[in-house]
Amino acid sequence: MPTVTYLEAIRQGIWEEMERDPTVFCIGEDIGIYGGAFKVTDGFIDRFGAERVIDTPIAESAIVGAAFGAALTGMRPVAEFQFMDFIGCAFNQIVNMVAKAHYRWGAPAPMVIRGPSGGNVHGGPFHSQNPEMWFVHAPGLKVVCPATAYDAKGLIKAAIRDSNPVIFFEHKYLYRRIKEEIPADDYVVPIGSARVARSGQHLSVITYAAMVYVALEAADILAKDGIEVEVVDLRTVSPLDRSAIAATVKKTNKVIVLHEHSRTGGLAGEIAAIINEEAFDDLDGPIVRLASLDTPVPFSPPQEEFFLPKVSDVVREARRLHAY
Repeated sequence: MPTVTYLEAIRQGIWEEMERDPTVFCIGEDIGIYGGAFKVTDGFIDRFGAERVIDTPIAESAIVGAAFGAALTGMRPVAEFQFMDFIGCAFNQIVNMVAKAHYRWGAPAPMVIRGPSGGNVHGGPFHSQNPEMWFVHAPGLKVVCPATAYDAKGLIKAAIRDSNPVIFFEHKYLYRRIKEEIPADDYVVPIGSARVARSGQHLSVITYAAMVYVALEAADILAKDGIEVEVVDLRTVSPLDRSAIAATVKKTNKVIVLHEHSRTGGLAGEIAAIINEEAFDDLDGPIVRLASLDTPVPFSPPQEEFFLPKVSDVVREARRLHAY
């Protein structure tokens, strides 16, 4: 199997879906001749032409509006935002139009909104955010945050084939750092299904996207102390895999919820509620939340490092929880 980067996996997934289905097209800023800010669509315009790889002005609400209109006519647009920080510019279109189309009048909206998110790249407060929770709270949207190259390809293909609107967050820190062998054959990863990234018995870390690797590195350190950590990669944050969350708590009885976006109103609170509803009697200790600080993402590298959850944070809290 060929080894590809996380970025190349996404690129392959979109390319293959455009080859497979003529209703799939791409729309966004600088995605055509330039090939995208991170080169995800590099070469697409040469293969598929300007009618299926459409460059737009810097106007996120217009990109979503055009994609939504096309989706209502039976097309399957893949709309790129150059940085997901600016998805707020299209917030009304997404949550009040796209997300409610099926509920209001039964219209499918088969469209994907995708782009880079996340910090640890010294991009500052406007190019490092994790805005997924804005849309987890909006019924009618699916929200996907892959961590691996295999999942990135399988999930982007699943998202394109889905008849519901999907927001697809690609962590830019992973784009060229994560490499993996992936099958050359066609495959999809089902939306809404978590995976066990590492099996363990003493406590669980539930996480997703770039924080999966923070958890795995911490698990390697803790294993030397005889503490075996199970790492659950959610892959999809809406819908959440409630059964996988409950299963890991029932197995290890102690849990840390780790995410990169800010702590207040974060996904950890929802997961804690799910554990309370599904597996409260299996808990042998308090649910621990590890998240970024409730501030904008700092530009200064030392400040950003302080802002983000770190391996040392997971190790410290895991040791404390294990001893509880």
